[in-house]
Amino acid sequence: MTPTTRRILGACPHDCPDTCSFVTQVVDGVAVKVQGNPAHPQTGGVLCTKVSRYTERTYHPQRVLTPLRRIGPKGHGRFEPVGWDEALDDIAARLKAIATRDPQAILPYSYAGTMGLVQGESIAARFFHRLGASRLDRTICASAGAAGLEYTLGGKLGMRVEFFAESRLILIWGSNSIGSNLHFWRYAQEAKRQGAKLVCIDPRRTETADKCHDHLAILPGTDAALAYALMHECIAHGWLDHGYIARHTVGWPPLRDRALEWSPERAAALCGIPAEQITRLAQDMGRCFERQEPIAIRLNYGMQRTHGGGNAVRAVACLPAILGAWRHRAGGLLLSNSGAFPVRRDALQRPDLLAQSGVPHPRLINMSTIGDDLLRPASPEFGPRIEALVVYNSNPVAVAPESGKVVAGFARDDLFTVVLEHFLTDTADHADYVLPATTQLEHWDIHASYGHTDVLLNRPAIEPLGQARPNTQIFRELARRLGFDNPCFADDDETLCRQAFPAEVDFDALLRDGFVSLPVPEAPFAEGGFPTPSGKCELFSERLQAMGRDGLPEVLPNHEAIGSDVRYPLAMISPPARHFLNSTFVNVQSLRDVEGEPVLEIHPHDAAARGIADGDRVTVFNDRGCYECVARVGLRARPGVVNGLGIWWRKLGLNGTNVNELTHQRLTDLGRAPTFYDCLVEVRRA
Repeated sequence: MTPTTRRILGACPHDCPDTCSFVTQVVDGVAVKVQGNPAHPQTGGVLCTKVSRYTERTYHPQRVLTPLRRIGPKGHGRFEPVGWDEALDDIAARLKAIATRDPQAILPYSYAGTMGLVQGESIAARFFHRLGASRLDRTICASAGAAGLEYTLGGKLGMRVEFFAESRLILIWGSNSIGSNLHFWRYAQEAKRQGAKLVCIDPRRTETADKCHDHLAILPGTDAALAYALMHECIAHGWLDHGYIARHTVGWPPLRDRALEWSPERAAALCGIPAEQITRLAQDMGRCFERQEPIAIRLNYGMQRTHGGGNAVRAVACLPAILGAWRHRAGGLLLSNSGAFPVRRDALQRPDLLAQSGVPHPRLINMSTIGDDLLRPASPEFGPRIEALVVYNSNPVAVAPESGKVVAGFARDDLFTVVLEHFLTDTADHADYVLPATTQLEHWDIHASYGHTDVLLNRPAIEPLGQARPNTQIFRELARRLGFDNPCFADDDETLCRQAFPAEVDFDALLRDGFVSLPVPEAPFAEGGFPTPSGKCELFSERLQAMGRDGLPEVLPNHEAIGSDVRYPLAMISPPARHFLNSTFVNVQSLRDVEGEPVLEIHPHDAAARGIADGDRVTVFNDRGCYECVARVGLRARPGVVNGLGIWWRKLGLNGTNVNELTHQRLTDLGRAPTFYDCLVEVRRA
């Protein structure tokens, strides 16, 4: 019999700016290959190594395919199979009993395990709004940078990524594009072939830095000082678009005065680099300015994971305005374009249901401080103790900061925990129930992006394996058991996909092609029109001043600045290992085989001072805990900074911990975000 072969259009669900369109080849109901969609210009037929192996995740031999109930101590990962009805009946009964006392004792915990608008926060959000549960402040990745953009540009908006191919000078700032933004790198390479200069700004000598013309290996948390020094040189040499500044910015005189305080020499001393590197980069900017050539900045989220991260984004975001770079479609800045998408979030998430819950304004709990919050007793200030946790699309025991406290919180015998998952992750090991969720090949979803401006549709390519169910179906069934009879809980997944965007986004075209491009301008701020209260780029923010903050971008020290604690003389950053994405893909054997073991990159000078040789097993430690890994001695790390590549599952590490054993729960200046790269440690041979 001739095999039946189908090709189904889908979308990558992972937390990456590229949001690729892909094609799944299905033979007799089995997905045999996932490939990039050649018809989608942003994907160009190419997927990263991780997602090209997506069938290995879907058909993984350790995938959870039946509901599980805990039979051993929390954290030991011992479970027994249980039927769906029995599991959901018990979960609903226990949630109802807690909600009768105070629904705010129940907390959802989710993030970007899928970026899909349907399997993310649609029926799940409706369920928790109707319940009156505590709200989750979803800050763990991007909220500091988002706040920086909001107070400067007015929202998460910027250049269209495809026009980087026409830029003449590209600053890749806080981004390892080869590993985490591959399709942008394609445009940068095209610009390079056309004679553009590429400059990487990153404490780590990444694979991207290797391919750039210059690399500024600044110390973590010093980005705002570097931005000010570049402004200083633009002012000193007259590389300023006075017309653009006058018409399309506010706050230039005070910003100019502050920038003049930051000579290249002063900034270099703070950044830990030669002043000549700063002046050379400024001269490159000046030459492009004088020739009226486009200057573009690809900013990414690595640089906002320190105490001053939000203000650092503000400082960098001022540069295109004073240079007039926004006049060109190939000039300006891109951190995120997610603000360009007209997502109908209220229609998907139905916050109006709070009115029926009896708790119209539930408390807000920051996901980045979950370790402390799970250990807090009830109090007038905090409210009720967290009694139940429902985790989906996240693995907080591995990814949340100061994981020693997170583990202690999840280990509470009086905490009822439900986890929707594909695998027995570190978090699932602590659950009372693990419910098997579908993967992207098995359900409907619709996607925005933060790296380009196309809407993507994901259609199910295969039937769900085993007893796996979509997140939406699980929350529908819990809603029914709790007596929530609102018609919105009956919306099926295709209906939800259609609700996500206004009618102007052609759903028939999505069904046909898998993607639709938004009609966004080529040069969004060429004539100003910033979505700020003033309508201009706000170099000085009156909104921040009204909150008692500095209206100008601040240069703030790290919470744990180098030299502030002699016991821990090394700064540590924890960028992702190239073949992992947060904690996703760590259990895909072919990818883990490439990574080998948990690695700490250390500079030869720092290694020699500690008697550490390449390949030695080392202990990285501070007051919060210790983490064992293998030393890689070389020039990936700069002096004074070690790179703990993450994020390994704790149980797959060398001593049952991962790099987040060492990070802390203090937050950023803006956006209430975590400060993963603001961390002091010491290293010794294990």
